Amino acid sequence: MFKTLKNDLPASVVVFFVALPLCLGIALASGAPLFSGLIAGIIGGVVVGALSGSKIGVSGPAAGLAAIVLTAIGTLGGYENFLVAVVLGGIIQLIFGVLKAGIIGYYFPSSVIKGMLTGIGIIIILKQIPNFFGYDEESAWDLEFFEIDGGNTFSELITMLSNIHPGAALIGIISLLLLILWDKVLSKKGKIFEIIQGPFVVVVLGILFYTFTQGTGVLSIGDTHMVSVPIPEDLSSFLGQFSFPNFSAITNPEVWIVAFTIALVASLETLLCVEASDKIDPDKNVTPTNRELLAQGTGNIISGLIGGLPITQVIVRSSANIQSGGKSKMSTILHGFLLLISVILIPTLLNKIPLSVLAAILLIVGYKLAKPSLFKKMYSLGWKQSIPFFVTVVGIVFTDLLVGIGLGLAVGIVVILLKSYQNSHFLHIEDNSNGKHKIKMALAEEVTFFNKGAILKELDSLPRDTYLEFDVTKTRYLDYDIIEILEDFAFKAKERNIDIKLISKRGVVENPPSFIEFFQLRPKSKISLS
Repeated sequence: MFKTLKNDLPASVVVFFVALPLCLGIALASGAPLFSGLIAGIIGGVVVGALSGSKIGVSGPAAGLAAIVLTAIGTLGGYENFLVAVVLGGIIQLIFGVLKAGIIGYYFPSSVIKGMLTGIGIIIILKQIPNFFGYDEESAWDLEFFEIDGGNTFSELITMLSNIHPGAALIGIISLLLLILWDKVLSKKGKIFEIIQGPFVVVVLGILFYTFTQGTGVLSIGDTHMVSVPIPEDLSSFLGQFSFPNFSAITNPEVWIVAFTIALVASLETLLCVEASDKIDPDKNVTPTNRELLAQGTGNIISGLIGGLPITQVIVRSSANIQSGGKSKMSTILHGFLLLISVILIPTLLNKIPLSVLAAILLIVGYKLAKPSLFKKMYSLGWKQSIPFFVTVVGIVFTDLLVGIGLGLAVGIVVILLKSYQNSHFLHIEDNSNGKHKIKMALAEEVTFFNKGAILKELDSLPRDTYLEFDVTKTRYLDYDIIEILEDFAFKAKERNIDIKLISKRGVVENPPSFIEFFQLRPKSKISLS
């Protein structure tokens, strides 16, 4: 890990500045103590980062769980009772890892994963625009379209228009322009601009702007537009911010329901993020998914034991890590330590960072996830790739992450069914001599019940007086449903004067009296022809 420290250290600083407001904002949106979000961020960086097999994935509190957490805290009668569910959820994730459930992550189509990345990028932009212009809105950290406060993504943008803060907007715009300049021009001018990252510079600039404009009137930025890290007065008050689970609630069935919900949602979000981050990783590393579930489960157990929110791997921080040049898990671990050190040593300084500056950083992250060129590329790949992609994007923007993914996956399955329908067989008309059509039908390597419709349609459309060569020499598996179709067709073929020549590795048969007997079927849904 230390070999790439020159890349990982600057990347960890960027991830730290992205993670800090997310940890605080997600805790706020979840109705949990602000410090709980920081705990989850620290554990996600240090513990999960160390145990994970991912080189570039970053874990922490996830916006996708905010609504679940908010509801569960009220349902279970307090935050301490909720922490029991977090610990149990972590244990369930460990069981998932042992059972090798991580393979689920590989069953999501590439077009859906790309749609997920793009949709999240658009959501980040839409949600951060109010903060960028100084309209402080708690739902900036809520990635769902319909927000906890009753509004939606677009209603907040409309409300923002009459609540723009001049000072916050000014430093936000300056920060965004400087970030673009740093990325497009300065980073190519010398090593110093690669070592010192643009986000670090704009954060320092934001602190200076806040300091020098305080009390100056129109440009002075109020506390509501600033980072808000809890500031302990002494060691005892710092330790007092930790909460501990009330294990007497473990007998409550609702605690177990919440635990299973957290485990399922957190695991699914993690696996989706793993697949997405691996896809945009320039080094094309492959993350072991079962190990990731074990790491996430361990992280959630520890986070729940000391008062933290549930943890997942998250694409916003992971993509920021990749975009900033992170090469190994060291950047993830260092960002966790930076969170820990900063909340202990410099919470007052952190609270001088304007949210509009951090919003500018997130706008760049969002744009890189949702570049316009990607839409053009996906469209050019044809409808089989573009439709699941666009459905996923629209679903995420107008509902939430899991619903959007579900919609994209459903469309992807329909596309697979259509492909299966089209590719079940190859039909070739060889000649039309002596008044008898000669047709050759060759089945695909694997033919399942998905192919019933296409094969049945072709057989029913054969004209009378046809000589059909039915070739299954390349077919390894044949569903019983298909054999039944052939059995029924053989009966109808006699009435329509259709002769059948069955070509198989088991031999060639003219007008087989029974397809079932020929294939020597046993009571199985599939039979091997090899």
